Amino acid sequence: MGKFRELFTPRDMTEGTPWKRIVEFAIPMLLGNIAQQFYNTADSIIVGKYIGDNALAAVGSAGPILNLLMVLFIGISTGAGIMVAQYFGAKDREKLSRSIGVCITLTAMASVFIMAVGPLIARPLLTLLNTPESIIDWCQGYLTIFFIGIAGFNYYNILSGILRGLGDSVSALVFLLVSTLLNVILDIWFVAGFKMGVPGVALATVIAQGVSAVLCMVKLMKMRDTFDLSMEMLRPVKEYSLRLIKLGLPSGLTHAIFALAMVAVQSLTNSFGEMVIACNVIVMRVDGLAMMPNFTFGNAMTTFAGQNVGARKIDRVDKGTGDGLKLAVGVSTVITVIILIFGKYLVRIFTDTSELVDLSMHMMRILAVGYIAMAVTQSLSGVMRGAGDTVTPMWISLITTIILRVPIAYTIAYFTRSAAYPTGRPESTYVSLLVSWVFGAIITTIFFKKGKWREKGLANQE
Repeated sequence: MGKFRELFTPRDMTEGTPWKRIVEFAIPMLLGNIAQQFYNTADSIIVGKYIGDNALAAVGSAGPILNLLMVLFIGISTGAGIMVAQYFGAKDREKLSRSIGVCITLTAMASVFIMAVGPLIARPLLTLLNTPESIIDWCQGYLTIFFIGIAGFNYYNILSGILRGLGDSVSALVFLLVSTLLNVILDIWFVAGFKMGVPGVALATVIAQGVSAVLCMVKLMKMRDTFDLSMEMLRPVKEYSLRLIKLGLPSGLTHAIFALAMVAVQSLTNSFGEMVIACNVIVMRVDGLAMMPNFTFGNAMTTFAGQNVGARKIDRVDKGTGDGLKLAVGVSTVITVIILIFGKYLVRIFTDTSELVDLSMHMMRILAVGYIAMAVTQSLSGVMRGAGDTVTPMWISLITTIILRVPIAYTIAYFTRSAAYPTGRPESTYVSLLVSWVFGAIITTIFFKKGKWREKGLANQE
């Protein structure tokens, strides 16, 4: 029983064999990412099966706008994980407590902002993106409900990020599993039972996320032996707020860049018609499976690097980086091969339309090699972020996304216009994504080896 309880406690990653600590931390997070992907996928499966391909396209078209308006929160979340990991590694209880308190308060402010602004700009943004009239009402209904209930999503992610920063990836996994199961049950109940359509999917997601956020908060309130959570610690002290923003803003901007690129590319995708939009939704769901190891090891390396930089163990960071990179590339390669072999079966979960199945598999083959390149990018970027250097990954994202991905997508589309494809070939968006991933891995490796991230740790600045 004692060993079981240890799984749900903060984990010190500054001791022990680096690769073992990384794997112990990464496995629950990988399972959590699988659950998160299933969480998202369940919406698409249920919508596709019970409502139709157009409804599936509606849920997919709402995605880029959701990502764009969550940028502020994502910045807070990333900065929180870094601060918590470093102060936990440094064994500084007061700074750890104040960091967590500031994170909770700023998340509340970000949530209120999104709840107020999101519903007002949903329709104009959908119109700006050339969303087809056949799905625009569904998109708006989905987005409005999601924005109104955004606090649950925000708080689950910020609080689970704090738990992971403390080395406790198991609790975050358990709470996510509870949320995922609840989401699936409510999806079926609202969509198949009550015939609520696309808005029913959004409502199910909002309720499930709220439950997971409450569970995370209860867990944190019980960790009094690790930090203090009082009204005093919740006060938004300027020093900690600015530090959180300094660390989180570049990551927030990175996600903003991705979101803007997705919005720009979504506009191009929308011009190809409903079939390609639905294909894009399916590919991005399967893409989420392929990307899971990359994001998992990237986050694991952020926590590992953060705790060890806080403890001033840079040599241990170097050893862990090599171990983590090998693990990430190896796992990503295996999963990519599996998806290429069995991908058609995954696609058929979403739709029975043979033309849509073939089109989705064609696009997935284009992206295949890029997943391995992203394993390199995410792992090395994770180390840099954990050390406090969130600016370098931001600039790399800016270069690969704005300078490469978007222009390449539109250029290929322009030069492949024909009678059969009046707005260009739909492969353009996937080829541009592959190029940006590969180039991003090259640039990230170069900047990582320069080593300026070693000087960025909070512990080394005080």
